[in-house]
Amino acid sequence: MTPLVFLHGVGGGHHAWERQLPYFASLGYPAHAWDQPGYGASPAVEPYDFEQVSAALRRLIDALGGDPVVLVGHSMGGMVAQEAYVRFPERIKALVLCFTSAAFAGADTAFAREFVAARLAPLDAGHSMAEIAARLLPTMRGRKSDPAGLALAERVMAAVPPETYRKAVRMLATFDRRRELAAIRVPTLLVAGSDDRTAPPSVMEKMARQIPGAEFVLLDGCGHLGPMDQPEAFNAALADFLRRHSL
Repeated sequence: MTPLVFLHGVGGGHHAWERQLPYFASLGYPAHAWDQPGYGASPAVEPYDFEQVSAALRRLIDALGGDPVVLVGHSMGGMVAQEAYVRFPERIKALVLCFTSAAFAGADTAFAREFVAARLAPLDAGHSMAEIAARLLPTMRGRKSDPAGLALAERVMAAVPPETYRKAVRMLATFDRRRELAAIRVPTLLVAGSDDRTAPPSVMEKMARQIPGAEFVLLDGCGHLGPMDQPEAFNAALADFLRRHSL
């Protein structure tokens, strides 16, 4: 079976995939969740940009044996997955882009500047990552969220180093791979949540239409926390995609 590599969001870490790793391992998949550079015990990279972060991902794939993998990326992780496909498509057998987008808004736009300022203002005011998580993450739940998912998300985000969070938020605002969507040539699944206001389903559905042969799954009542919000529904959608494509 094809190795699965799970990529977390900006407030994440490998523990964000606690409800996925044992499930897919039980199905026989080699399942791995990374800590992006600067998260967990993973050393930071400089400059902290998509080029260096995706290079770190390639080193991980090579360390796992170098065979092509399925990248499963949530939010920022979905952006890293797209960047990786542009830079080393031969290492990627399929893409699963979850609660994410093909672009931010451009680093020089007012929206991007306001987003970065809003996300970093609590740190500038002296709040801890735990305090930020407790305030921010409840706004990202969906109508049908697993209550345990929010607790997991808050615990994971509380452990993110503040300086890494600053760098990752700034990196997000630079992302734009819209032009490369049409060049994707591997099986691709996009998973969206009906209640996700960060990566709205309308945006993700449009993104899916631009990728040749891409599949789109909408999880009803799911928010931006995605795999943590509705782990059973998410796992079922991913397992079905893997099975149908003999991955």
